[in-house]
Amino acid sequence: MAAKQFYYPFEAPLAELDTALQEILDKEEPRSPDEDAETERLRKRREELAEQIFSSLTAYQRVMLARHPDRPQTADYLDMIVEDFVELHGDRRFSDDASIVCGLGRIEQTRMMIVGQQKGKDTQERLKCNFGMTRPEGFRKALLKMQLAERFGLPVLTLVDTKGAAADVGAEERGEGLSIAENMAAMSCLRTPVVCVIIGEGCSGGALGIGVADRYGILENAYYTVISPEGCAAILYHDAKKAEEAAAALHLTAREVHELGVFDEVMRESGGGAHRDPQSAADAVKEFVLRSLDELRDLSSEELLRRRYERHRRLGFVLEGKDAELARARWDGEAVPEEDVADDVQESAAEE
Repeated sequence: MAAKQFYYPFEAPLAELDTALQEILDKEEPRSPDEDAETERLRKRREELAEQIFSSLTAYQRVMLARHPDRPQTADYLDMIVEDFVELHGDRRFSDDASIVCGLGRIEQTRMMIVGQQKGKDTQERLKCNFGMTRPEGFRKALLKMQLAERFGLPVLTLVDTKGAAADVGAEERGEGLSIAENMAAMSCLRTPVVCVIIGEGCSGGALGIGVADRYGILENAYYTVISPEGCAAILYHDAKKAEEAAAALHLTAREVHELGVFDEVMRESGGGAHRDPQSAADAVKEFVLRSLDELRDLSSEELLRRRYERHRRLGFVLEGKDAELARARWDGEAVPEEDVADDVQESAAEE
C-alpha cells in the first residue's frame, strides 16, 4: 500500500484519480482486461487534468509546489542520478552544517563535486538541517569542497533549495554575510566549470552562497528571488498575509527568471510536479547537467572565467523615468509602441 500523499487545494481534482489508480495497482491478483483498460483511461484523464491545472498556476501556487513536503531534495537526486557518491564533511573551523551536502560522485561517466542544500524530510532531520537555512560553517564547507574540485580539475554541480540563509544570532555572530560574500567572490574565480540547478526554493543569500555558475537551470515549479514572498510582504505591505500579491510582484517563477535572462533553461516537471514524478525531474536535471558540462568541457580556464564574468555583467541594467515606466508596462503585458521603447531596453531584450 502506497503512503498517503499530500495535496494542496488546487491539486485536489487529481486526488480522486490517483486514489482510483492506486486501488487498481495495489491488487495482488492479475488484473483483468477491463481493469487494464480502466487504468489506461484514468492515466490519460489524469495527464489531461494535470496539464490543465499546472498550466495556469499563480506565482504563489508555484511557490507552494517548490515547498511541497514530498518534493525531492538533494539527497533524493543523489540517489536517483549520482553513482559512487562519497560525502565529505566539515568546514575545518567550527562544525559540519547538515544543511549542506557535499561529496564526490559521477553522473554516467562524468566525475564531479556535488554541493547541495538539504531541508530534511521528517521533523528530526529538518531540525538537524535547520530547514535548509545554511549557516556560515555550511558555506565555508561548500567552498572548501569546490576549491578541492578545482585543484583536481573536476567540475562542480550545485543544487539550490533554501528559503534563505540562517538568520539566527549564532549565524550572525560567526559572520553569515561575510561567508556568503566570500563564496560569491571565490566561485566567480573558480577555474573549473560550475553548473547550478534550482531544484526548489532559491531565496536570497542562501541561494547566492552556492549559486555562482557558468550554466543555470531551474525546474519548472522552482522559484528564484531576492526575498521570500512572506518577507517581501512583511516589509513592503506590512502584512505577511499578502505573500500571494508579493509573489506576483517579484516575478520569481521559473518562466519569468528565464525570460529575464538569469537562467539558461527551465526543466519541465511531468506528472503534476517533481513531487509526483521524482524520477522524471531527476532525469531532466541529469540531461541538463551533462549537456552543460559537455559544452564547457573544452574551454580553457581563461576563456571560462572570461565568459563567466561577461555573463554576470550582462544580468542587470538600470532604467529611470519614462524608460522605466515603458519597460514595466511591457513586462506587465501592456501594448507598448516599439518606437517608444528606449534603445537600451531593446538591446537588452535582443540579448536575452
